[in-house]
Amino acid sequence: MKLAVASKTDVGKKRKHNEDALLVKTELGLFGVADGMGGHAAGEVASNEALQALYDTILANQKTLDQFVGDASVEQADEVRRMLEFSVRNATYQVFGLSEVDPDRRGMGTTLTLLLLRPGVAFIAHVGDSRLYVLRQGVVKVATTDHTFVNALVQQGRLTPEQAANSKFSNVLLRAVGSKDYVEVETRMVRHQPGDVFVLCTDGLHGYLKKGELASLVEPADLEGSAQRLIDLANGRGGKDNITAVLVRVDE
Repeated sequence: MKLAVASKTDVGKKRKHNEDALLVKTELGLFGVADGMGGHAAGEVASNEALQALYDTILANQKTLDQFVGDASVEQADEVRRMLEFSVRNATYQVFGLSEVDPDRRGMGTTLTLLLLRPGVAFIAHVGDSRLYVLRQGVVKVATTDHTFVNALVQQGRLTPEQAANSKFSNVLLRAVGSKDYVEVETRMVRHQPGDVFVLCTDGLHGYLKKGELASLVEPADLEGSAQRLIDLANGRGGKDNITAVLVRVDE
């Protein structure tokens, strides 16, 4: 399995600090983005701590990944998903612990969106409202769910997507890593093929994307240029939040 990767993060035009963080471990096929929240730079601590804790736990469970390569059965795939779920919950516990011992960090938390690539298979673990998109032959699909108050209302039929986008509660999260000592983790597995491009991003980017626009902004042959184009677009449309994007292309 060969991968091409580009990643960029930007403070944006309104914030003083960048509370986003990203994880790029190409040799492991592991990628992530996190969007921290909390005063006194606590969001920056939360996002970085969560990704580091996640990475450390996955490394400690390398055997589970190795076993899947040798036995790509449904049972072994479930083992990988459970391991990722455990890794995110361990990160949650560690971030929550930090907030408990420092009053300035009380209530801090972060979104977390993780992609783990194995030959032919992508594992996803997700909490919050960052997103993972999959681009295949010019068609883009969202592979994660926004764990927000307004999205829950959309799913219940109580708001339209347009009303949700304009709601003053659009950024209210129902799930976050570290705001409590436990979190429900969304995990799934999807098949990938050569030429697929995965885009992980925080809401400082996807909040500015128009419906169907991402496909025209990402050029699979130029990931670096595409990543910069996405950052520039978000800044050009206001840049009210930190902006982070990780682009991964599967070459074979």
